[in-house]
Amino acid sequence: MGRSESLQEFYERVNIRNVPLSAQVNGPGKPGHFNVYRRGDFSCKQASPYNRRDFYKISMIIGTGNLYYADKGIRIDRNALLFSNPTIPYAWEAISQKQEGFFCLFTHDFISPAFRNESIQDSPLFKIGGDPVFFINKQQEATLTDIFNKMLTELESEYIHKYDLLRNYVNLIIHEALKSQPANSYFQHTSASTRIASLFIELLERQFPIDSTEHVLKLRTASDYATHLSVHANHLNRAVKEITGRTTTEHIADRITKEAKALLLHTNWNISEIAYTLGFEYPAYFNNFFKKQTNLTPGSFRQ
Repeated sequence: MGRSESLQEFYERVNIRNVPLSAQVNGPGKPGHFNVYRRGDFSCKQASPYNRRDFYKISMIIGTGNLYYADKGIRIDRNALLFSNPTIPYAWEAISQKQEGFFCLFTHDFISPAFRNESIQDSPLFKIGGDPVFFINKQQEATLTDIFNKMLTELESEYIHKYDLLRNYVNLIIHEALKSQPANSYFQHTSASTRIASLFIELLERQFPIDSTEHVLKLRTASDYATHLSVHANHLNRAVKEITGRTTTEHIADRITKEAKALLLHTNWNISEIAYTLGFEYPAYFNNFFKKQTNLTPGSFRQ
């Protein structure tokens, strides 16, 4: 429970074939992935397993079903928008035979250019502990259907800047949801592990973005986070591993790597400055860490 489903595994599960998983949607050397589909064309009528996904997903659900999280669930009994976060596992159980609408899925590397000054997980729609479900009315359904259809058309076009336009469509969907009231009809089932894991993820995300060379990362190890949350490091790691399928150290390393990539691509700070802001005492330590995570040196990645 809580293991990670990759893009490749997702496409195989819903029987989508021949998908390029490393499309250069942000320009040379800046990989990302985006796709959009009609829900009725695939297996949305079936139950999906309780997993994390290694991608973001926005679904416009026309149909009824149950959405399950570790500590709560919600009945989708009318048309809704669902925002799925890579860090939070969930399961879907369809109820009605009619399952229509759309979904788009994308990686952090695809959407990050639209969130250069803030983490996407600080967005109200993807924030840890936020409300990911928004019920929509008929007018919103028409507006969102038009946006998703434009996405489908644009994805097949030869327009050189189509992925920039697709990012704008994603933002339009986000703003349409912000006009709505989030669903508040969750049913609860308590879990201490879920609470601890959610607090850890939220605290991790609050350390970012690094926006100044004087902003030095304060929490870098599992022990740092355990101390801050007033729990034993072993207890924290067990809870995070149970809920997300990954250790606290893996989450921390992954998030530091993402921030390092953003700083290398979007700032003119030298590598020593980046190493220092990310909490590395010496640039060599940062070089070794980055190469272990990406198989590239920081200098090679920046080039």
